Amino acid sequence: MLAEATRGVAVESRHLGSVAVVDADGRLVLSAGDVERPVFARSSVKAFQALPLVESGAADGFGFAEAELALACGSHSGEPEHVEVAAGALARLGLGAEQLACGAHWPLHGSSARALAASGQAPSALHHSCSGKHAGFLCLACARGDAVTGYLAPDHPVQRSVTAAIEDVARHDLSTAQVGVDGCGAPTHALPLRALAYGFARFGSGAGLAPERAAAARRLMKAVWSAPTLVAGAGRFDTEAMQVLGERAFVKVGAEGVHAAALPGLGLGVAIKIDDGAARAAEAVMAAALIRLLRPDGDAGDRLAARARRAIYNASGEPVGEVRAAEDVFDQAGSGVRG
Repeated sequence: MLAEATRGVAVESRHLGSVAVVDADGRLVLSAGDVERPVFARSSVKAFQALPLVESGAADGFGFAEAELALACGSHSGEPEHVEVAAGALARLGLGAEQLACGAHWPLHGSSARALAASGQAPSALHHSCSGKHAGFLCLACARGDAVTGYLAPDHPVQRSVTAAIEDVARHDLSTAQVGVDGCGAPTHALPLRALAYGFARFGSGAGLAPERAAAARRLMKAVWSAPTLVAGAGRFDTEAMQVLGERAFVKVGAEGVHAAALPGLGLGVAIKIDDGAARAAEAVMAAALIRLLRPDGDAGDRLAARARRAIYNASGEPVGEVRAAEDVFDQAGSGVRG
């Protein structure tokens, strides 16, 4: 049991799951639950998927700057800034929103969705939380002279490069892995939580990666750290965590209760999966993990603590409970974490 929700002093709901902390040598430093069970990584690996975009020279060839790279790594909220950056990336390619194969949904950011509706407009693919990643896929296809149609097919050269990058970073063979379709239409692979954490340890530290891949990983993290609002958005966990921690952590959410992080200074990777898919629980556990591993003080410590124990309010704005990481989650996992 990794997290729970209370109402008053009573525990109302419990969230089961697993967490793995792995170092850059592949050693399991801390774990709870079943870390060998394959889980779909979903959007947590967007930065891995963006590696070929940087390594190939495609990003530089089309003038992608830090903003475009940050958005390619992100699951944005569809705020005006996000839409503007996505549209600008496509314009550099001579393409439009109609070339994005991710579909469309209303902005995740409430006021942006209301403003769009009030204007009488419908959302486009630019508002999709994955439009930055898809713009990156299209950039890679254009740079290589590959077809821009069908770029999400598993056998398309773009997706073959992306899969190879994930395999390399996580050091896990995906040839026999279960393959699903993500919410944006892209392939998503199931890999053990331990391998996902290992991938983040290697991505963050560069340990064991080819020099050009390590440099690409560092460049992508730098892009996100320079503009953390582009990787998520106002009020979102990943944005806030990287705003307060800076280069101490690269944090990325995935759908269905997946959350992962690289801690470059410690050479550690963290991967979390909540069995019932609850993002509220994954965020609380990730906050608790960042507190345990990085021991932030001051404002950073206070803001992460508020995420590890997040108040639940009723419609009148009164606090009626909280979502919190289980107090003994890391005690259950055992010791061995380095400071």
